[in-house]
Amino acid sequence: MKYLFPFYTVLIVLLISCSERKEAADKIYINVKIWTGDSSNALLSSLAVKGNKILYTGNDYAPYKGKNTEIIDCSGKMIVPGFVDNHTHFLSGGYNLASVNLRVAKTKEEFIRILKGYCAQVKDDRWILGGDWDHEAWGGELPDKSWIDSVTGNHPLFVSRYDGHMAFANSRALQLAGITQQTPTPPGGQIVKDKNGVPSGVLKDEAMNLMAEKIPVPSQKELDEYLHRAVQHAFENGVTQVHDMSSFGGWIDLETYRRAYQNKQLYLRVYSFVPLGTWPRLDSFCKANGKGDDMLRWGGLKGFVDGSLGSTTAWFYQPYLDAPNSTGLQVTDTNLLRKWVLSADSAGLHIAIHAIGDRANDFILSVYKEAEAKTLGKDHRFRIEHAQHLTQQAIPKFAELSVIASMQPYHAIDDGKWAAKRLDDTRLKGTYAFKSLIDAKATVTFGSDWTVAPLKPLEGIYAAVTRRTLDDKNPGGWYPDQKLSVEQALRCYTVNNAYAGFQEDKLGKIKAGMLADFVVLSDNLFDIVPEKIKDVKVERTVVNGKEVYLRKL
Repeated sequence: MKYLFPFYTVLIVLLISCSERKEAADKIYINVKIWTGDSSNALLSSLAVKGNKILYTGNDYAPYKGKNTEIIDCSGKMIVPGFVDNHTHFLSGGYNLASVNLRVAKTKEEFIRILKGYCAQVKDDRWILGGDWDHEAWGGELPDKSWIDSVTGNHPLFVSRYDGHMAFANSRALQLAGITQQTPTPPGGQIVKDKNGVPSGVLKDEAMNLMAEKIPVPSQKELDEYLHRAVQHAFENGVTQVHDMSSFGGWIDLETYRRAYQNKQLYLRVYSFVPLGTWPRLDSFCKANGKGDDMLRWGGLKGFVDGSLGSTTAWFYQPYLDAPNSTGLQVTDTNLLRKWVLSADSAGLHIAIHAIGDRANDFILSVYKEAEAKTLGKDHRFRIEHAQHLTQQAIPKFAELSVIASMQPYHAIDDGKWAAKRLDDTRLKGTYAFKSLIDAKATVTFGSDWTVAPLKPLEGIYAAVTRRTLDDKNPGGWYPDQKLSVEQALRCYTVNNAYAGFQEDKLGKIKAGMLADFVVLSDNLFDIVPEKIKDVKVERTVVNGKEVYLRKL
């Protein structure tokens, strides 16, 4: 019997050892500070990944270390869930990365010089597109075709203002589109004309479609190139998923993503939206093809109420200060928009509507309220894209109706440079009301509206936390009572965006069992002064457990 005691002791030790042995991870990230997005967890120090999922987060990774596990020492850097951008025009962004850049033009002369240089480099007679100009950068004067006709050669030119609600054409493009003094202004748009009634080259909102019909559709090869460039740019900035509101009419965009997916070349997660007016087509498409998977999904519709503040086409109750005869435009007939929303919602499709002005936001909130009353208890997750200028009465309605405010914080520090020339203080107090919406228990999500703003979540977080306008004239913040904490801004780019895309059970948090999408940052966002957030670098980007970007030192 004296030999049995040591035998049982060894057996017990072996059994305990076996019970503590965990599944071996493929990779373990150690010496990190992890913001999990899960309020029940404080900052953790290690993260284990197995396949495309998170295996473990905590402070004792040893049980998950196997003989083939790769250990990655992050030297005290920060890990956050992968950033989701709630609103992009993704393929246009890929195009613009290689096109003329007019965003840097600060004077009329610089605008002309940049176009002259770019057109001279393009030897054939292809269309010149992209641009992203901002007339407010040189005082607010809209460009005229006489500025650039002599420097654009045989190129038809149609370059967009950075907000996408106004574009500028040269005479060659106007001729090809047949736009003359006699061309009627389409509903929901404006053809800007000089004092003699001659088109100046500037087209606003629905008037841009007169030109768009003449612009050649990119080839599949070109679209694939745009996607590749855009994806690489996203990874460099820590973006692991985009909600794409389309660049080429929505269906071409979706076909491009599906082609990449089928060829096993889609590495970024995409939620693809198509135009609201095509809801019957999407309904049929979803019935035949489902709604995709965790990498590529569809089933969302994007509609418009109005235009933009920068183009003076956002729809307000009161006139613009600098355009006293205008309250903006209804880009879509409101009766038709209401009909589409109610029908598409009844079909089980997800609806996101662009609304900038206070009257536009009130209108679409009323439509959503009507839809909610028709199907009580349904999980609609209605979205208002931008939710930019709100009356004080509108703010609590977002939570009451469970409407998601899909916002883009960089716009606040950009528009804040000149918005006071358009709107009075009363209206500006409801502009980019991040804090008021969150305090009212609304779900707020963040993104860029790329190419309108940079596809850089860290700059968006900086904007939300500081509200320092780009001209540095508001060091304490533009309407500073709307500033957010770092944690609130992070949630808007991660947890809340996952919810806005019906993926909260798989993405948005760093938690065992969730998909392994995360980003390693050079600095702990909670340890640095807010003004330094925009200088933080993305060190690594991980999607589905695979490192898709590693910063070169």
